[in-house]
Amino acid sequence: MTSPETYMRRCLELAQLAGGYASPNPMVGAVLVFEDRIIGEGYHQLYGQGHAEVNCLASVKEADRDLIPRSTIYVSLEPCAHFGKTPPCANLIIDKKIPRVVVGCRDPFPQVNGKGIDKLLAAGVEVTTGVLEKECIALNKRFFTAHMQNRPYIVLKWAQSSNGRIAGAGIDPASRTLISNDYSNRLVHRWRSEEAAILVGKQTALADDPSLTVRLWSGPDPVRLVIDKELELPSSLRLFDRSVRTIVFNLHRHEELENLTYYQLAQDSSLVHQLALALGQLKLTSVLVEGGARLLQSFIDEGYWDETRVITNNDLEIPVGLPAPILSGHRLVQSETYFSDTIRYYRNPLSLA
Repeated sequence: MTSPETYMRRCLELAQLAGGYASPNPMVGAVLVFEDRIIGEGYHQLYGQGHAEVNCLASVKEADRDLIPRSTIYVSLEPCAHFGKTPPCANLIIDKKIPRVVVGCRDPFPQVNGKGIDKLLAAGVEVTTGVLEKECIALNKRFFTAHMQNRPYIVLKWAQSSNGRIAGAGIDPASRTLISNDYSNRLVHRWRSEEAAILVGKQTALADDPSLTVRLWSGPDPVRLVIDKELELPSSLRLFDRSVRTIVFNLHRHEELENLTYYQLAQDSSLVHQLALALGQLKLTSVLVEGGARLLQSFIDEGYWDETRVITNNDLEIPVGLPAPILSGHRLVQSETYFSDTIRYYRNPLSLA
């Protein structure tokens, strides 16, 4: 007899296929099982489209459809109980007369949070909860952080030389030293595809003229965010090419244009705190902060971070240059080396995930 944990792991595998596409919704996988045989499976593929349960039931072959009322459905997150962009999945399960539901974890979204389970129980459905609960919560750490802390899940990232420099002296792009290798660069593009937004400061935008898009990986481009308090950045920068939604945080202007938003911040409040609140209001559930050093250090100093990923080129030393941020209050959770680069992953012990 296959264990419930095995089927829930399959739910998690399916859910992960939606990385970067389901946001601001959670990643959810579902598996329908009849007498130890999977007869249907699905996941929430794209925000605004069918949820995992809908796609799972739609995948059942015609020859197996009469088995649905005698099957068990496994879902990594509590079925929704409200009308949003799609009808409630709890209603669908009840309508299909599925007698048993196994749930990985409850949904923290206020309009769900136990209501889906209560609706199923009231209809006489047998419900089991908490199967691989920690793993299910970890999968949706961005979604849980957004709804429980009213801010995005924040990932800090930088590349540094062996002696802790993130750039050489000066900001002339022609004189800049490439720190991370080709493999790490490709990995960074994968990271970009997994987050809802990507943030840089004014100096990084000037020095690098970055596109902040996903070019070395297959996946969605994040919303581009840049801090330009005095609106001094030239319109010729790649950030302003309108190819991807871009938000400029500033102190003077609030305006919505085609694929370009000017978001006005207050003069007399913490920049990082305001950014966290603004991104929550914009329903951006996660952000990758790529620089520069001062901006990264501000997030660290104010405790607004969940993960930090540091790429160190062990073969490169920069004698004179810009020091890397100083991380504090952290826990090393993983380290891996690819050719010249060592990537260290740190977790904020105060993070929910």
